[in-house]
Amino acid sequence: MNGAELSKTDGVAMPGLLAPIHRDGWKFVAAFFLLALLAGLVWRPLLWLGLALTAWCAWFFRDPPRVTPDEPDLVVSPADGRIVAVGARRPPPELGLGSEPLPCVGIFMNVFDVHVNRTPIAGRVTMRVHHPGRFLNASLDKASDENERLSWVIETADGRRVGLVQIAGLVARRIVPFVEPGTVLGAGDRVGLIRFGSRCDVYLPSGTIPLVLPGQRAIAGETVLAELDGPREPRRRRMT
Repeated sequence: MNGAELSKTDGVAMPGLLAPIHRDGWKFVAAFFLLALLAGLVWRPLLWLGLALTAWCAWFFRDPPRVTPDEPDLVVSPADGRIVAVGARRPPPELGLGSEPLPCVGIFMNVFDVHVNRTPIAGRVTMRVHHPGRFLNASLDKASDENERLSWVIETADGRRVGLVQIAGLVARRIVPFVEPGTVLGAGDRVGLIRFGSRCDVYLPSGTIPLVLPGQRAIAGETVLAELDGPREPRRRRMT
């Protein structure tokens, strides 16, 4: 990516970092840096600790560019992280996707993963609903039902709907949306940011077979979770 294209990442490149920092993170980086300077006035070793935390904050808010497959029936991961759940789950009622269990893939983001989330499929945002809740460890299954969350529905050009749920975690206390309902998105476009450790669940149309397994690492905008018109047999697990 050349310098002229950096604006597309909605961030600013910083010397010494391999990825731009998302603009929402700069105020946190500045706050950490200021606290480091003040702490250093009290006791010099605190300056170095504060600078280390400032570097971690800049790393947390990184927003690297991604290469997304340009095929309309592919569902890509909305988040970087570890896949912690693959199976049928009843979608949150606010999604309006019915009461029957749907194929669902859950991705857990720890505090070292990229936390800029992306739309799993190309389409129009038909719904965005905030649901207050608890702040349990986001890697737990019950976090999908009980935690603070922001739920999205993206409808494809042929009318199929995919649900995306951003879930706050034990440390995360804030979900920041980037786009409004009615926005037309391409697969892999940025939709929001969760601070600081969290989970994303993707609800697929009935009959869709996920192409991933628990324990795999996912890359937002690149890892293919499912193919809407794809195979109808689940993948098998094999250790190598």
